[in-house]
Amino acid sequence: MTNLENLVASGKLQHEAPSRDEFAGLVGSGERRLRDAGNLDNAEDSRFDLAYNAAHAFALAALRWHGYRPENRYIVFLALEHTLGIDKPTCRLLAKCHDHRNRTEYGGHSPVDEKMLAELIGAAATLREKLRALAAP
Repeated sequence: MTNLENLVASGKLQHEAPSRDEFAGLVGSGERRLRDAGNLDNAEDSRFDLAYNAAHAFALAALRWHGYRPENRYIVFLALEHTLGIDKPTCRLLAKCHDHRNRTEYGGHSPVDEKMLAELIGAAATLREKLRALAAP
Protein backbone atom coordinates (compact mmCIF):
# COMPACT_ATOMS: atom_id res chain seq x y z
CA MET A 1 0.00 0.00 0.00
CA THR A 2 1.39 3.44 -0.94
CA ASN A 3 1.66 6.30 1.51
CA LEU A 4 -1.23 8.07 -0.23
CA GLU A 5 -3.33 4.92 0.06
CA ASN A 6 -2.49 4.82 3.78
CA LEU A 7 -4.01 8.31 4.01
CA VAL A 8 -7.12 7.00 2.24
CA ALA A 9 -7.35 4.12 4.72
CA SER A 10 -7.13 6.60 7.62
CA GLY A 11 -9.85 8.83 6.11
CA LYS A 12 -7.56 11.78 5.43
CA LEU A 13 -7.86 11.41 1.64
CA GLN A 14 -10.63 10.20 -0.63
CA HIS A 15 -10.37 8.88 -4.16
CA GLU A 16 -11.84 11.26 -6.71
CA ALA A 17 -11.18 11.35 -10.44
CA PRO A 18 -9.07 14.32 -11.54
CA SER A 19 -10.81 17.18 -13.35
CA ARG A 20 -9.05 19.11 -16.10
CA ASP A 21 -11.08 22.26 -15.29
CA GLU A 22 -10.39 22.06 -11.56
CA PHE A 23 -6.67 21.48 -12.21
CA ALA A 24 -6.49 24.48 -14.55
CA GLY A 25 -8.41 26.64 -12.08
CA LEU A 26 -6.11 25.73 -9.19
CA VAL A 27 -2.98 26.33 -11.24
CA GLY A 28 -4.31 29.68 -12.49
CA SER A 29 -5.25 30.75 -8.97
CA GLY A 30 -1.81 29.77 -7.70
CA GLU A 31 -0.09 31.66 -10.52
CA ARG A 32 -2.00 34.89 -9.82
CA ARG A 33 -1.48 34.67 -6.07
CA LEU A 34 2.22 33.93 -6.41
CA ARG A 35 2.63 36.89 -8.76
CA ASP A 36 0.81 39.17 -6.30
CA ALA A 37 2.84 37.81 -3.36
CA GLY A 38 5.93 39.14 -5.11
CA ASN A 39 4.48 42.66 -5.30
CA LEU A 40 6.40 44.68 -2.70
CA ASP A 41 3.65 47.31 -2.66
CA ASN A 42 1.45 44.81 -0.80
CA ALA A 43 1.68 44.57 2.99
CA GLU A 44 3.80 41.71 4.34
CA ASP A 45 0.84 39.94 5.93
CA SER A 46 -1.05 40.14 2.62
CA ARG A 47 1.98 38.82 0.76
CA PHE A 48 2.19 35.93 3.23
CA ASP A 49 -1.50 35.09 2.71
CA LEU A 50 -1.05 35.24 -1.06
CA ALA A 51 2.09 33.07 -1.04
CA TYR A 52 0.54 30.55 1.38
CA ASN A 53 -2.61 30.27 -0.73
CA ALA A 54 -0.53 29.96 -3.91
CA ALA A 55 1.42 27.08 -2.37
CA HIS A 56 -1.82 25.49 -1.20
CA ALA A 57 -3.40 25.81 -4.66
CA PHE A 58 -0.36 24.18 -6.30
CA ALA A 59 -0.22 21.40 -3.70
CA LEU A 60 -3.95 20.74 -4.05
CA ALA A 61 -3.65 20.68 -7.85
CA ALA A 62 -0.92 18.03 -7.55
CA LEU A 63 -3.01 15.92 -5.18
CA ARG A 64 -6.06 16.22 -7.43
CA TRP A 65 -3.91 15.28 -10.46
CA HIS A 66 -3.13 12.01 -8.67
CA GLY A 67 -6.85 11.37 -8.11
CA TYR A 68 -7.25 12.28 -4.44
CA ARG A 69 -9.22 14.88 -2.50
CA PRO A 70 -8.07 15.88 1.02
CA GLU A 71 -10.16 15.90 4.17
CA ASN A 72 -8.44 19.13 5.32
CA ARG A 73 -6.02 21.81 4.11
CA TYR A 74 -2.93 20.50 5.87
CA ILE A 75 -2.92 17.12 4.11
CA VAL A 76 -1.97 18.65 0.75
CA PHE A 77 1.38 19.70 2.24
CA LEU A 78 1.98 16.31 3.88
CA ALA A 79 1.40 14.59 0.53
CA LEU A 80 3.87 16.74 -1.46
CA GLU A 81 6.71 14.28 -1.04
CA HIS A 82 4.57 11.73 -2.91
CA THR A 83 2.72 13.99 -5.36
CA LEU A 84 5.56 16.23 -6.57
CA GLY A 85 8.69 14.71 -5.03
CA ILE A 86 9.21 17.71 -2.75
CA ASP A 87 12.00 17.35 -0.18
CA LYS A 88 11.34 17.08 3.54
CA PRO A 89 12.79 20.52 4.46
CA THR A 90 10.37 22.23 2.06
CA CYS A 91 7.48 20.17 3.43
CA ARG A 92 8.48 21.23 6.96
CA LEU A 93 8.62 24.88 5.87
CA LEU A 94 5.11 24.63 4.41
CA ALA A 95 3.87 22.97 7.61
CA LYS A 96 5.40 25.83 9.63
CA CYS A 97 3.70 28.35 7.33
CA HIS A 98 0.41 26.48 7.73
CA ASP A 99 0.75 26.76 11.52
CA HIS A 100 1.52 30.48 11.19
CA ARG A 101 -1.52 30.93 8.94
CA ASN A 102 -3.72 29.20 11.53
CA ARG A 103 -2.34 31.28 14.42
CA THR A 104 -3.04 34.44 12.43
CA GLU A 105 -6.41 33.33 11.08
CA TYR A 106 -7.83 31.98 14.33
CA GLY A 107 -5.83 33.72 17.03
CA GLY A 108 -5.43 37.26 15.81
CA HIS A 109 -2.52 39.07 14.25
CA SER A 110 0.85 37.36 14.21
CA PRO A 111 3.81 39.26 12.73
CA VAL A 112 5.26 37.94 9.49
CA ASP A 113 8.92 36.95 9.55
CA GLU A 114 10.58 38.35 6.39
CA LYS A 115 12.83 35.30 6.05
CA MET A 116 9.87 32.92 6.32
CA LEU A 117 7.96 34.98 3.74
CA ALA A 118 10.88 34.83 1.28
CA GLU A 119 11.24 31.08 1.82
CA LEU A 120 7.49 30.58 1.36
CA ILE A 121 7.52 32.50 -1.92
CA GLY A 122 10.47 30.38 -3.05
CA ALA A 123 8.72 27.16 -2.02
CA ALA A 124 5.55 28.15 -3.87
CA ALA A 125 7.63 28.86 -6.98
CA THR A 126 9.24 25.41 -6.66
CA LEU A 127 5.81 23.78 -6.43
CA ARG A 128 4.73 25.69 -9.53
CA GLU A 129 7.75 24.47 -11.48
CA LYS A 130 7.27 20.84 -10.42
CA LEU A 131 3.56 21.09 -11.23
CA ARG A 132 4.33 22.33 -14.75
CA ALA A 133 6.02 18.99 -15.43
CA LEU A 134 2.66 17.23 -15.00
CA ALA A 135 0.36 17.04 -18.01
CA ALA A 136 -3.17 18.32 -17.39
CA PRO A 137 -5.47 15.41 -16.39
